[in-house]
Amino acid sequence: MIVDCAIYRDGRRREAPEDFSAALGEARAEGGFVWIGLYEPTHAEFDLVTEEFGLHPLAVEDALKAHQRPKLEVFDDSLFLVLKPVLYEPESDAVSTGEVMIFIGDGFVVTVRHGEGSPLAAVRRRLEQDPELLVKGPTAVVYAIADAVVDHYLEVAGELQTDMEELEAEVFSPEGGGSRNTAMRIYTFKRQVLEFRRASGPLTLPLTRLAGFGPFGDAVPFVNEKARPYFRDVNDHLARVNEAVEGLDRLVSDILSAHLAQMSVRQNDDMRKISAWAAMAAVPTLIAGIYGMNFDHMPELHWIWSYPAVISLMVVLEVLLYRTFKRRGWL
Repeated sequence: MIVDCAIYRDGRRREAPEDFSAALGEARAEGGFVWIGLYEPTHAEFDLVTEEFGLHPLAVEDALKAHQRPKLEVFDDSLFLVLKPVLYEPESDAVSTGEVMIFIGDGFVVTVRHGEGSPLAAVRRRLEQDPELLVKGPTAVVYAIADAVVDHYLEVAGELQTDMEELEAEVFSPEGGGSRNTAMRIYTFKRQVLEFRRASGPLTLPLTRLAGFGPFGDAVPFVNEKARPYFRDVNDHLARVNEAVEGLDRLVSDILSAHLAQMSVRQNDDMRKISAWAAMAAVPTLIAGIYGMNFDHMPELHWIWSYPAVISLMVVLEVLLYRTFKRRGWL
């Protein structure tokens, strides 16, 4: 579905003709660019865009099928960037991801969105309110989208940090630390962190290249070199996100280990209690078993006070065992 289509010149928006070829021709003639936004397009809808803008078939295939990892690919006539926005659902404390594919070339930007976690309408409105940035051309669109995605990463990381603190309190509480539900929550949370890492981690390499760092200092085609400071800022924010996510991953692993250790200690305590009660039950059972063998010649068998004596012996031994186990912390 085509969500929006407009021509931008000198930082101002103008509605574009319905014909993509005419829109691209006007944008190039005026020194501007055309921005087309698509949401989960069909093959037929995207074929129109592919023909007019000369998009590479491999990139088109990726954009239609989705389920890509963040990456940056350079083709002869266009640049292809994949981002994975992250959506946090407070009701279920779940993390889900969407996808945004960006094609930029000579005088055009094509954005393809998959999933509900990556709305671009707010990005477009905010960019249209900043003509000084919008005048930089298609590069401004790439920066604005990347900046919005990474800034939202920071918000989601904060939400996950709050969930982590709640989970940590639950694990180390006397009541909830040993429940099966706690173990399930820890595992579920680790899956959420892993989903987050799959979105934020691979994005480091594309942003590093756009920012001109390290071995990727060469200019990226179709990207304004003056925009490198903007991408460096986004890259700094992404580094903070990756550090936070890595810390969450390590901490949840430590919490899982602590939870398993707690479970082991509690099981040992339970086994000691069971062993103590079993030992206390064995003593009277042993005495009663001996005097229940029905032999004629047994000592104390015909004493008048033999029965109360045996019962008293059982009670005394039980009290001694109970005090011994209690003093050692087994009961």
